[in-house]
Parts: sequence; C-alpha cells; structure tokens
Amino acid sequence: MALINTDNASRVPRRILGTLLSSLSAGVVPRSGAPYIAIGRNDEIEALCAALERVADGEGAVKFIIGRYGSGKSFLIQLSRGYALERGFITADADLSPERKLSGAGGLSTFRELMKNIACKSTPDGGALPVIIGKWFSSISAELERDGFASADDAAYKNEFKIRIMKKLRVLEGDVGGFDFAAVMREYYDAWQNDDDMRESAALKWFRGEYNTRTEARNALGIRSLSIINDENWYDYLKLFTAFSRLAGYSGLVVFIDECVNLYKIPNRISRENNYEKILSIFNDTMQGRAPGLMAVFGGTPQFLEDTRRGLFSYEALRSRLSDGRFGGGELKSMMQPVIRLRRLSDSEILALVIRLASLHGEYYRREARITEDNMWEFLSSSLERAGADSMITPREIIRDFVSLLDLLYTNPDKSFEDIVGTVKRSTAPADSAEDGADGADLTKAGGGTTLTKAHGENLTKNEENAPARRKITLDDIDF
Repeated sequence: MALINTDNASRVPRRILGTLLSSLSAGVVPRSGAPYIAIGRNDEIEALCAALERVADGEGAVKFIIGRYGSGKSFLIQLSRGYALERGFITADADLSPERKLSGAGGLSTFRELMKNIACKSTPDGGALPVIIGKWFSSISAELERDGFASADDAAYKNEFKIRIMKKLRVLEGDVGGFDFAAVMREYYDAWQNDDDMRESAALKWFRGEYNTRTEARNALGIRSLSIINDENWYDYLKLFTAFSRLAGYSGLVVFIDECVNLYKIPNRISRENNYEKILSIFNDTMQGRAPGLMAVFGGTPQFLEDTRRGLFSYEALRSRLSDGRFGGGELKSMMQPVIRLRRLSDSEILALVIRLASLHGEYYRREARITEDNMWEFLSSSLERAGADSMITPREIIRDFVSLLDLLYTNPDKSFEDIVGTVKRSTAPADSAEDGADGADLTKAGGGTTLTKAHGENLTKNEENAPARRKITLDDIDF
C-alpha cells in the first residue's frame, strides 16, 4: 500500500496549519483553522447556521451544545464562531471558570472576558471594539459628506457629527444604560477626533466594564452621573451592545459561553440557582423577541443539563423548557430544538478525520506522511477495540494519539509504524474471533468495544456479519 499522498488536500496557510497541529497534539481546540478538519457534524452546523439566519432577520436564538468531555463541543463552538463572522456578525466568547460566572461575584469577569474576545470579520482574533466603533463613525462620516459637510476639521462638521451620534443612539435610551452608553460614545468621538489617546482608552475601558467605582469612571471621562457596568447589570449592557452592533451595520451579536459545567460544580445551591436564573433570563429574552439580534450558545456536559439535583434540570423553569417533548428522545433527534446533543462520530467519519490529519501533517512538514492506509486501519482498530470504546471513545483521544504518532514517525525516521505501535500494550481480540472473521473481516467485536473491519469499512456486529462487503474508504472518496 502506498503512502498517503497530500496532493489531494486543499492547501492551508502555513501559519494556521502550524497552530492547528500544535493545538491538536496538546488536546485543545484550535482557535483558527477548525474548518479544515470539520468532519461529521453537518447536521449540527446546518442547525446553527439556520439559527444565525433567523437572528440576522431580527430574531433572537439560544442553543445548548451538550456532549461529553472531548466529544467536540468546544470545536463546534469555534467552528460556528467562524461561520458567524463570515455572515457579518460580531462574536464574543468566554470560558466559565470558578472566577467567571453569570451571576453574583464573577458575572462582571465574564463580561470583561467577552469584551476582550469580541471579534468581527476584519479582526477575528479579538480586540475588535475600536474597529467596530470606527466602522460606525465611518458610516456617519459618509452620510455627512453626502449632506454637504465636506471638511472633517470644520467646527460645523464636528458639531453635526456629535448630533448624529446622539440621534442614532436615541433608540437605545429606552434600555438600561442607554443614556450613559451614548454619552461615553460621544466622549470617545471627541478623543478620536482630537487624537487624545488617554481619553480614548478611558472610554474603551468603560465599554469593557473595567472601572471598579463610579468615581473612577467619572474622573477619567469627565461625565457627571455616570454609572458603571457591574456584576448585576452586565447582561443589560450586553443587550445594549447587541442593539448598537445592528446600528453599526452588523448582523447582530453571537455570544459563546463554554465550560458551563463550572456552574454545575458551584457547591452553594442559592448561588448556583442565581446563575441558572441568568440563563433563564437570556433564554426568555432571546426566544420572546426582547433581544433582537442576540444569539447565545452554551456548551456543557450531560450532567450540567440533565442532573436533577445540581444541573439545569434541577431548576424547574429551565427543565420544562429544555427537556425533550413527549415524542422526542431515544433515536429521534431534532436540531430545531434549543438543545443539540452531540452524537458519537461514526467509524467512517473517524477514518475520514484520520486521513485528513495525515494529509495536513505531511503538508506542514513538506513531506509525505510515513503511514499507509493499512496502518490507519490498524491504529483505529487498536483504539476502537477497547472495552466501551463504541460509546466512550471521543474525537479528542483519537486526534491527540494520532497526531502524536505522526510526530513520532517524523522525528524518528529510523522507526517504522510497526516499531512505534508495537511498543504500546493494548487489548487484543479473543482467540476465537478468528472464526468470526473468516468471511474476510480482519477484526471483530472484542472486549465490549466495536472495531473497524477492513473488508467492510464500518462497524461489525453479529447481525451484520453476512452483510454485503463494501469497498474500503480512501482519501479520494472523502469530500473535505
């Protein structure tokens, strides 16, 4: 069998490819380059993209991505973040932690993290707040030029610019903090127009919620009766910024909040329920049309959602909204519901992922990966034949082990695949499995886990032993 050729793989920018492989080898989700290894999540991606289209039309949406550790929650979040940016949305993402929560002490920390990671299409890596405001100022400037205000240095031009700012932001006055938001925006324009970096930074600091006291904010900005963003009102200002993003010409704001299992781990019941109350507020606002242009995506484990003692289902208002309907559950699935449960990738999808990784690895190091398709079958078989692997194996484990194997083959050119894999002790199929494989399948079900079969290319169960043989999947068969 020939080595895997990388010529069939689409070329990836080397900087992105290096970051991608480094992240995967460490078992963490890459912040860029996720689309290059997106395999097997078409239904989930279509559901999230359909929600984005509704939000762009002025609706709100909320999604809960639920799956085990390593099942691909964070990967799907980063993937959908890229799709949102391509569709003209502003995105903000944050991982919850013991210090970052949604309510009480820690709510403001989450808001600050979201604003730090705020991104747009032209600035996808975060820190895009000045870019977003600058785009809005540019649109106002274009309006003034059309109306005959030619010189930006003219006093009448500057005065009219401030008037336009206040007029456009008047729609926000009915929301909490709308007056303060408009006043700080006008101060930011003055600093921007006069190249006053100190005042400009002070205004950005207020937008990011980094002032600890009102006195500090007033002294820095020179605005009397100025409130600040705190643990109690940060969500109100998030809705305010959503409305502003639509004024600035964007499709809306998509907020990604991952590692929600940290809310499940809060030991105090009252504190935990206060956080769930904030999720309920977000759910109600987005689903009832009170937050147009806002989409919230939460990532968590099944325990975070379904535990009736400490999870979301322990809060009756959320349980009644998020639990499966009378006709749902079981093998039936609906991607139209708020909850998206990640299924295990099929064996064919895992194979496609492994082939893709081998191609990308060879492309980055500018040489063909020293691994054949037979080697890949053996690697996957050794991973999937372990007890419980049919339901417990996760993409993270497969990816991390396989990228590590490719790295070892690259850094040890004198060692073959058999030399490296042979040093790893793993479970083997029972001796009597030879009879079951006599029909051409090299590997069968063993030790409670399901393995690939070279003859069939899919899971082999006792009921499928007599099924017609299928052609083996190769790189040319897979649409990347």
